[in-house]
Amino acid sequence: MKTARLDWYFDFISPFSYLQCAKLDAFAAHATLNCRPVLFAALLQHFGNVGPAEIEPKRRWTFEHVAWLAHEHGIALKLPPAHPFVPLRLLRLSILLGNSIDVVKRLFAFVWRDGQLPTDDDAFGRLLDEYGVALADLDAPQVKQALRANTEAAVAAGVFGVPSAVIDGDVFWGFDSTPMVLARLRGDPFFASPALEAARNLPQGVQRPR
Repeated sequence: MKTARLDWYFDFISPFSYLQCAKLDAFAAHATLNCRPVLFAALLQHFGNVGPAEIEPKRRWTFEHVAWLAHEHGIALKLPPAHPFVPLRLLRLSILLGNSIDVVKRLFAFVWRDGQLPTDDDAFGRLLDEYGVALADLDAPQVKQALRANTEAAVAAGVFGVPSAVIDGDVFWGFDSTPMVLARLRGDPFFASPALEAARNLPQGVQRPR
């Protein structure tokens, strides 16, 4: 019996979200999974941060690391023609189609397995045709509102980046948190340990002016 709820916050712009989406079935085996697309740029703005693709040396390392991780985990990867890109069409399409695991995987594959962009009208048009959706359907007010609500819920939960899994108020950020998420769902005693409590309560030291 699944007793835990896992809210999985993601954006199709994120290659690390793509890598972790390969693990969604494993998450769903242990928890009630709720896939929640968010606008990553809005999270960055809220926390006064910039994305890894906006710092050139970090951008280069990010994609080198993504390529390695895909190789290491046997996940197909074909980078899109350019990055970053505007992901709104994909985020809204996911919401329109119900955010099921299969839908989320397919939309991630469009970018990160097939190397296509939602701003390519021809390629994206073919994707819409798969689901019998018209481009104008993505502008429905309820779809836009759902995306805003997901993003606001992410901020309220303390989500600062994607992918993030939230379980009972605990935020697990990044693809490299995947083993930790699974351990939490399996009841690893670490999550009731003094070591974790100490990590959670470490006082903040020096702060740089912002």
